[in-house]
Amino acid sequence: MKILVDGGGPAGLYFSYLARRAHPDWQIRVLEQNPPDATFGFGVVFSDKALEFLQADDPATYDAITPQLEAWVDLHVVHRGERQIIDGIGFAAIGRLHFLRLMQRQAASVGVQPEFNTPLGDISGYDLVVAADGANSAARRHADFGTRITHCTNKFAWYGTPKRFEKLTQTFLRSEDGSFNVHHYAHAPDMSTFVTECDAATWQRAGFAEMGEADTKAYLERVYEPVLEGAPLVSNKSIWRNFPNVRNERWFAGNLVLIGDALRTAHFSIGSGTRLAMEDAIALNKALNAHSAIPEGLKAFEAARRPIVEKLVAAADASAAWYDRFAEHMNLSPREFAWSYIQRSGRIDPERLGKISPRFART
Repeated sequence: MKILVDGGGPAGLYFSYLARRAHPDWQIRVLEQNPPDATFGFGVVFSDKALEFLQADDPATYDAITPQLEAWVDLHVVHRGERQIIDGIGFAAIGRLHFLRLMQRQAASVGVQPEFNTPLGDISGYDLVVAADGANSAARRHADFGTRITHCTNKFAWYGTPKRFEKLTQTFLRSEDGSFNVHHYAHAPDMSTFVTECDAATWQRAGFAEMGEADTKAYLERVYEPVLEGAPLVSNKSIWRNFPNVRNERWFAGNLVLIGDALRTAHFSIGSGTRLAMEDAIALNKALNAHSAIPEGLKAFEAARRPIVEKLVAAADASAAWYDRFAEHMNLSPREFAWSYIQRSGRIDPERLGKISPRFART
């Protein structure tokens, strides 16, 4: 089999690793338009159960990743300066670049070496082309997938800080210009992820459209002084964005198949984007292993994976909709606000919450 993979992120690297590990005779070419160490953002967060899918099928990758994780239990929500602790909900995080390097090493262990600084060109002459090149996929333009892209209304920007936060915390606060939120958590011993967010009206009043990177950073350091306590923000392509919701009616066209964010995005507030990408890679490999013909393999991949993805995407969309109105929710008391927050995705009702977080539910 001759395979072209466009994209050297987690989806493309992990698919290539699994495929080459199972089929050493397959010719797998991985293209990545960016340099090997290019990545925006800072941390990748997983729920405490998110990596369990690796344990049975791929203990080598599981064992490579898990010792590198910052792990914790309990979720904190801060509103009006009052901290609500939601017990029993565990997470783990790792630096994006560190995670990418781990995946590159896994791919190299089976002889897959990505071609960096190489944009996608001619895709003819391959038995299979895997589009793993993100939300702005170039490979997706080679066929009609019924692609639809909408955007959340909130603005967000991805920063880091050397201040260590022991728990995944959501801190909501108001300034003279409006309402802000920040998702913050440690992803390394000496660095935390700091994803700041505000509604469109606040963004306009603050004048961010006219600010450069340095002025924006200084403004946010002032707004988040109660959280940062004098620590600086660290930029890495930290520009304001509207989160893109990518959806595709068709998952494959001919021998071209979509995985990861090229296929669909899931709002960062549920922390499942990287997990979904890796699970796509696993499912595609299993389908190809089970079917000798490419068309049947791609059909099997979609049939098995689509119901799972659609359930997670529905939860992500519900969570994103809550964040797009977080300024309104801030009219609630801290306790009511925390209840609204934890139930935002529709996946946790009061009965289930009582089992997962008994102290929070009881009080």
